[in-house]
Amino acid sequence: MKTSELRISDLTIEYTRSGYAVRPIDGLHAEAGDGELVLLLGPSGCGKTTALSCLAGLLTPTEGTITVGETEVTSLDGQALTDYRRYGVGIIFQAFNLIPSLTTLENVMAPMRIAGVDRATARARAEELLERVALQERMAHRPDELSGGQQQRVAIARALVHDPPMIVADEPTAHLDFIQVEGILRLLREIASPGRLVVVATHDDRFRPLADRVIDLTPGTATNEDEELSVSVSPGEILFRQGDDPDYVYVLRSGAVEIFRERTDGSEEHLGAMASGEYFGELGPLLGLPRSASVRAREQTELTGYGPQAFRRWKASHPARGAPDGQPQKR
Repeated sequence: MKTSELRISDLTIEYTRSGYAVRPIDGLHAEAGDGELVLLLGPSGCGKTTALSCLAGLLTPTEGTITVGETEVTSLDGQALTDYRRYGVGIIFQAFNLIPSLTTLENVMAPMRIAGVDRATARARAEELLERVALQERMAHRPDELSGGQQQRVAIARALVHDPPMIVADEPTAHLDFIQVEGILRLLREIASPGRLVVVATHDDRFRPLADRVIDLTPGTATNEDEELSVSVSPGEILFRQGDDPDYVYVLRSGAVEIFRERTDGSEEHLGAMASGEYFGELGPLLGLPRSASVRAREQTELTGYGPQAFRRWKASHPARGAPDGQPQKR
């Protein structure tokens, strides 16, 4: 019997946007067992969809390995990669991606026909799967005649046509109302079974109670919301870099720091400077976002770092100019 264990080792994903290096995933390690429902959980921008694309063989990570069962996905190329994308993984897209001109039945038959399956066999398999997702009465309907929940069920049936050992779903409840969500959650739970792993990228906490495993991609925050600590930084020393997990909001007690962005060609874009009495870096800890810029000391600098709750109290009693997460305010 086939198995579908998942092993992710030291996964790093980096790409360039507007000349800047963006690293949404940095050194991720994770494992999941055969038949599990796994969540990649986190807010928008944390790298969920990018990681899912690597699992599906649609993107190649910068570093690290992904292994599904006995297949090391990150080492595949050529025909082996094409076969993996076709037979090794089923993809459920956030926007359904159904072909508007085809009926429900034809949408599910399509990937089998493309793979060379004869029409009679493809039709029988599609009918079987549509019955499994409770759409046997909608086989002749086109996508615009279906509700969002029904379209997502068609997409799930289509992902199952080759009986792949892994299903990946990108925000499968994003376009559904609360009534439709319940049915999709239950269906995804059911198809995660021995021989098949289901990995769902979502920000929706409603999945959590149904999951066997949660891989939380939310950037780290201060371990103690009320924490306050003193920090001393030497000239030229980096306080934090763009892409780092957020920790504290910083208030300058003395000295000065410069704020800059690092470009992929090695150059730097100067964004501004902060002096005594100013604060910076609050968006990361308060919103759970990675650092959007880097900060370096211009001279010997003394700062106080505040956890989110501690910063709110400080801010209420110390109105001051600030720079959210290293971004100088326009004044």
